[in-house]
Amino acid sequence: MEVNALSVKPTLNKIKETAINVKDIERTKHFYHHILGLEIISQTDKFIFFRVGPDLLLCFDTDKTKDQISPPPHAARGIQHFAFECSEKDYERWKNVISENNIEIEDEITWESGKKSFYFRDPDGHCLEIIEPLMWGF
Repeated sequence: MEVNALSVKPTLNKIKETAINVKDIERTKHFYHHILGLEIISQTDKFIFFRVGPDLLLCFDTDKTKDQISPPPHAARGIQHFAFECSEKDYERWKNVISENNIEIEDEITWESGKKSFYFRDPDGHCLEIIEPLMWGF
C-alpha cells in the first residue's frame, strides 16, 4: 500500500512554551522568580516570560492582552495545570522550599512507575506539579 506523503504528519519534538493568564505581573514575578527561582527573560506591564531549562513559561495579564491583534492573545482563562521536572535529589528540597514559603502542598502521589509528584497552587490558583525525572518513561 502506498502512503500519501501529505497524510504522513511531521514530528513534533516538544512543547516549547506554556502560556497562562495572571492578574498581577509583580505578584507573578515574586512567585516564579523569587520563590521558584526562574530566570526572567522578558517583562512588560502586560506579560512576564520565564526560562525553565530549555523551555518557556509565558505569563500574560489577560485583561491587558485579550484584545491585541499581534501577536494574537495566547493565554487561556481559568485554572491551568503544568508540571516542572526536577532531579530525584532535589525533589525533597523542592517540597521544603514550597512549605517554607507557606504554600500548601495539596497532594503527593507515588505513581505506578514508583516516581513521585506533588501539587500546589500559584497566586492565581493554577495547579502546579513538581515531578521526578522519567515519570513518563522518557
